Amino acid sequence: MDVIYKLLPEAVWVDDLADKRAILEAMATRFAKVYALDRVTVLEGLEEREALGSTGFGRAVALPHARIDGLSRPVAALLKLESPVDFASADKLPVDLVIGLLSPTNSGATHLHALAALSRMVRDEDTHRALSEAQDTEALYALLTNASDRDAA
Repeated sequence: MDVIYKLLPEAVWVDDLADKRAILEAMATRFAKVYALDRVTVLEGLEEREALGSTGFGRAVALPHARIDGLSRPVAALLKLESPVDFASADKLPVDLVIGLLSPTNSGATHLHALAALSRMVRDEDTHRALSEAQDTEALYALLTNASDRDAA
């Protein structure tokens, strides 16, 4: 089985951001730069989805996502925050891991499968702990790609 989403090393970074808005803006900027997408379109998509309800699903993790034109397959990005930020999560915990997902507008079930794969990955205790403890982007990327490879097997 193929990996459901594409993740490039340049889409993984560590940053210190003040609030949810800054996180969504940084995520849109990173997606635009790494995957050659329109930043405004990405930001609008993420904000529209976030307006429906927080994508902070618990365990200090947020999974902002959107469907946008211009993609042939789902793409992901990972932001590790130096300090936790309130994301209006269901469990009220601030987030320090933000995994973004963009899928083609007409992706249907593929988008849902990619979201489910990411959710399973961060719900796994060992993977979650390793991501939280990772000190640099190389370690984060390796953890994400290894976990997604295991999930696809």
